[in-house]
Amino acid sequence: MVDPEVLERIAARRAELDGLEEQLIKQLEQVRAERDELAVAERVLVRMSEQFAGERAAVAPASAQVGGRAVLLVPHRGDSPDETALPGDYRRILAIVRTAGGPVQVRAVGEELGLQVEVRGKLEPLRAKLADRGWLHKRPDGKFTARL
Repeated sequence: MVDPEVLERIAARRAELDGLEEQLIKQLEQVRAERDELAVAERVLVRMSEQFAGERAAVAPASAQVGGRAVLLVPHRGDSPDETALPGDYRRILAIVRTAGGPVQVRAVGEELGLQVEVRGKLEPLRAKLADRGWLHKRPDGKFTARL
């Protein structure tokens, strides 16, 4: 004959395990729901980062290798009339020329940029950077104005 106390303990343990099973099922459902939400969030983030990367690539200045060194390619104004295609330093030069209120000498732009304007070699690159690519207009007197 089976001891009734043993049967009672078995029934109590079975009830305890049934309760634990219900808790685990609820927990598992919550875990699966959160995992599904994370998968959706991950897909959205990947899609957004790809979109942002595409936008940045369209706006970011291109670079090339010259003599084994990476250099920025400054687009011609006709190729890309949007200033955001220019590197930041070039946009700053344009802003300086525009805020001058009239034709400006390269020396003034160099001073505003914090270059050593006494050293002629420091100003020469400025002369060609934007004027040769159509972003600035070089007047016969050597001063520059921004193109509209």
